[in-house]
Amino acid sequence: MIRGAVAALALALAASASAAEYASVGTPGAILYDGPSPNATRLFVAPRGMPIELISVIRLWVKVRDAFGDVMWIERGDIAQQRTLVTTTVTIVRAHANDAADMVFQADQGVVLQLLDPAPAPGWARVRHEDGSTGYVHARDVWGL
Repeated sequence: MIRGAVAALALALAASASAAEYASVGTPGAILYDGPSPNATRLFVAPRGMPIELISVIRLWVKVRDAFGDVMWIERGDIAQQRTLVTTTVTIVRAHANDAADMVFQADQGVVLQLLDPAPAPGWARVRHEDGSTGYVHARDVWGL
């Protein structure tokens, strides 16, 4: 039964990875490696919620890309299916998906936002800040879509 569930998850991740799917780091302090092994070189300790692009799966390891374009490996158990985005510039989060809408808040570069709706309008995404504030961001101002 467990083997079947693991195989199903591996197939789902592999299918997602081939379609340039994104997920996030699901555990605090997840270690990213230069290869698919705990004996590989540790490259980075990732914070919970960091968005990652899924590239490929080898058994219990997933090859991922971060917002800087760096490719690393993470243990499959450290991945959450919750989608997040990271701001790539100082970003205005608006009340509606248009440039004339009121500003809800401004996010500095590198702020992680929870993705609520990836396409409420062309070129926009609906997001939530960790403080609970919600709004809309330009797709060009975030990474992870």
